[in-house]
This record gives sequence, structure tokens and C-alpha cells, in this order.
Amino acid sequence: MSDNKLIKAIKEKSNSLESEMSFFDHLEALRWHLVRSAIFIVIITCFVFYYFDTIYDVFIMGPSKPTFWTYRMLCHLGDFLNRPGFCINKININLINTEMAGQFTLQINSSLIIGITLGVPYLLWEIWRFIKPALHEKERKAASGFVFYATTLFLLGVLFGYYVITPESINFLASYTVSDKIQNLFSIDSYISSVATLTLATGLVFELPIIVYILSTLGILTAKFMRESRRYAIVIILIVAAVVTPTPDMMTMTVVSIPLFVLYEVGILVSAVVEKRRVKKHDDLMES
Repeated sequence: MSDNKLIKAIKEKSNSLESEMSFFDHLEALRWHLVRSAIFIVIITCFVFYYFDTIYDVFIMGPSKPTFWTYRMLCHLGDFLNRPGFCINKININLINTEMAGQFTLQINSSLIIGITLGVPYLLWEIWRFIKPALHEKERKAASGFVFYATTLFLLGVLFGYYVITPESINFLASYTVSDKIQNLFSIDSYISSVATLTLATGLVFELPIIVYILSTLGILTAKFMRESRRYAIVIILIVAAVVTPTPDMMTMTVVSIPLFVLYEVGILVSAVVEKRRVKKHDDLMES
């Protein structure tokens, strides 16, 4: 009797060790996925750091110049509509550095931000490679486009934030004054922070359909709830548009609001598709 108990205890201990090893194996696999992502981001960061002069002049300082693509398109639009006020010929922005190592840390921080932004697609791919073995064949097919759609939406959001929201905000804030006696002198850190925040925040906002897909898959969100909450969503979207575009121009708010409305409607369609698949899967299970 005691021998049986001993054998049973050994088996239980063996199963426990196997599960612990499996858990640590997963942690080890996750660690290497993250390590590869970090190495990729570091490589991009070093590349940006090496060519920082060109990147700083063309991309980082682009929205502060009247020759920026957005301002030129607005000028063409003003000519087409016979509205010369659309054309922006000068941006009153004066940048200063107030710290001894300010410009050096500026180069490092800016390179890192750009490296992380460009490294997001590879990071998503590594995350997908980590979770893929744990999925069934049907789940793999259903989620096979995760990296593509998440990356596409993020990059579209970054481009929209960089070419639409950022230049409009900079143009307004740089020329806004409470009194003629107050001179606008902006620190370079403040400028970089504004450009990075507006650009990356928009990229994250554009991930709304992906978030809706995940919540709908978990059964937390439904298309019916989103349709019934549309009026509240419109108010929230208008508030978000007013916050991210600190300009009194209704046209700018409208341009920012339209993509958010579209994303919300796309989210409703995504939720409806997920719900339809879940109902079909349940019906097939009941029939079997």
C-alpha cells in the first residue's frame, strides 16, 4: 500500500515538474521574442542616430516649415476655392535649448522614439509568432491578418497625425498669443514632445477596430451596444477632435473627426462579423 502511495507521489511530482518546465519554457520563448524585437529597435535607432541631421531637418522640423507638404496642399486648395487665407507662408516658431546636454539628449531621445515607432510592426510580428503555436488551426486562420491589419492601421494613424493634426496644431499654437508683450520661445524638448505625442497618439487611436475585434471575441462588446451608443460616441469623438486639434477652426476639427467616425463604423462591422461567427460556431456545436 505504501509503495502505491510512493509511486503516486512520484507521478504527481513528475507532472508538476513537467508543467513548471513548460511554463518556464514559454517564458524563455517570450524572452527571446522580446530580445529580437529590442535588437531590431536598437538597430533602427542607431541608423536614425547616424543620419540624424537629415532626419531632423526633413522629418522632425518639417511641420514647422511653410514648405511642408500639408501647407502646400492647403495653399493649392485655397487657390482652387479662391480662399487665399488657406495659404500659410510663415510659421512663427523660435526654438531654444536651455540645458547643457539638451541637444545631445534630444538626438538620443528622438532617435529612440523613431526607432520604437518603426519597430512596432516587427514587435507585433514577434508577438504573433509567440501566440501562434497555442492557437488551433481555425483560430490561426481567423487571426492570420492580425499583424497586417494592426500594422496598417497604426501606420495610417501615424501618417494622419504627422501630416494633418501635427502641422495644424503647430501652426496654431506657434502663432497664438495672449498679449503682444509675451514672446513665444519654445524649448526644443517641448516641440519634439508635441510632434511625437500627436503622431503616436493618433497611431494608437487608429487601432480602434483591432481593440473592438479583441473585445468582441471575448464577448465584452457587441455590435448592438455600439449602434445604441453611437450618439455618445459622436460626442466623445468631437471632444477628442477638439483636444488633439487646439484650433478654433471648424474645418480642422471636421477633418480630424471624419476618420474617427469611419473607424467607429468599421468597428461596428467588425463586431457584427465576430458575433456572427460566434453564433454560427455555437449552432454547429449544438447540431453536432
